[in-house]
Amino acid sequence: MSEKTVSIELPDELWSALEQVARELGYMSPEQAATAGLAEWIMRRKSEIEDRDPSQRYFVNEALDDLEVKKKN
Repeated sequence: MSEKTVSIELPDELWSALEQVARELGYMSPEQAATAGLAEWIMRRKSEIEDRDPSQRYFVNEALDDLEVKKKN
């Protein structure tokens, strides 16, 4: 898998918070924590995009419909 590099400048306050989060959650480095955070953000946004597409939503709605039927029985 090829890797891409993103370079951003963070204010000191944000960097300090990132270091703290990385340390407390057991990440090897703030950069590793930032990568994990970015991955989580991307997955949430992709989910939001998929939720806009009715064909993508149907699977979840179908499962919820099945649960409602089971509750009523």
